[in-house]
Amino acid sequence: MDQSSRPAMTALPAYASPVVTRERFAELVGLPIGVITGFANRGYIPTVSIGKYSLVNLELLRKRCLDRDLKD
Repeated sequence: MDQSSRPAMTALPAYASPVVTRERFAELVGLPIGVITGFANRGYIPTVSIGKYSLVNLELLRKRCLDRDLKD
């Protein structure tokens, strides 16, 4: 198979991962990292701790948003 008949490989979008760092999440939503840290510390956005890292759980956040939309 030559290269012209192969589909182009593209990078996975940022939301392909079920978790992202707080810094990356701040970039994605366009808010300062301090705001995201406050939201996470208050439990407004779901996080998961892996070792010394605290990551935003995008999959759980997506599920919560969908559940809320279904209730409204």
